[in-house]
Amino acid sequence: MGAQLRVYRQKIKSAQTTKKITRAMELISASRIAKAQARVAAATPYSRAVTRAVSAVATYSNVKHPLTTEPEKITRAAIVVFTSDRGLAGAFSSSVLKESEALTNKLQAEGKEIDYYLVGRKAVSFFNFRRREAQQSWIGGTDLPVFDTAKAIADTVLAAFGEEGVQEIHLVFNRFVSMISQVPEVVRLLPLEVVEGVEAPTSDEVFPLYEFEPDVNKVLDALLPVYIESRIFNAMLQSAASEHAARQKAMKSATDNADKLIKNYTRLSNAARQSEITQQISEIVGGADALVTADKDA
Repeated sequence: MGAQLRVYRQKIKSAQTTKKITRAMELISASRIAKAQARVAAATPYSRAVTRAVSAVATYSNVKHPLTTEPEKITRAAIVVFTSDRGLAGAFSSSVLKESEALTNKLQAEGKEIDYYLVGRKAVSFFNFRRREAQQSWIGGTDLPVFDTAKAIADTVLAAFGEEGVQEIHLVFNRFVSMISQVPEVVRLLPLEVVEGVEAPTSDEVFPLYEFEPDVNKVLDALLPVYIESRIFNAMLQSAASEHAARQKAMKSATDNADKLIKNYTRLSNAARQSEITQQISEIVGGADALVTADKDA
């Protein structure tokens, strides 16, 4: 009985230690979410404005720019996967990797070769474990993105789009919806296909005439790198906010589970202690009865 009591006490102590760790991580993530949300809120309007500007130039001009023109046949695509550097965030990274696998199957079914660009240690570990090759990877700072990393990613994928034969670029990341919901999202970055904020004309309307200074190609050459950088940086910010929210939720669940374990093991420990005390009392009473009987017999 004493050995069983020691086991319960060790488990209680272990659960209490785990609770301290998970509670601390929950508080750290909670303190960082507000800043991450503020950065997303600050960056999103700029990203939308740049997208609208590029869309307007592409829509209201008849020039064929390689970054806005759909090729007749796409044979090679690139996927940029955004995950976290650290674990303990529930299904944050696994949901993105699952979405990237679904996108890979879809593109391969269309006869396209895939190049991968990975952001975060979880994505790198996933590909290394499966012995799959990635063109380039970036690790470190996924929970606090910096624009220099976004620019490096943008320069790399633009170079691949222009020189290495990539004809299509997709982003796969977690979009921050709320503290409870983070949704994996796939965005086709290039060629530009979505016109945001520009309504299509009706049958009796025509597009307005625009004049571009300098010419349209130079305008697009200047706008598109900014567009790529802003969209990638916005994806990194969305992913960071989602990571903090997912980690806080996972750590809160772990803390609650630790509380339940402590209560259950405390109850079992008390029951074991009570059984031990009852057994000791029974042994004392039995010994006293034996002494009384022995005295009477003497």
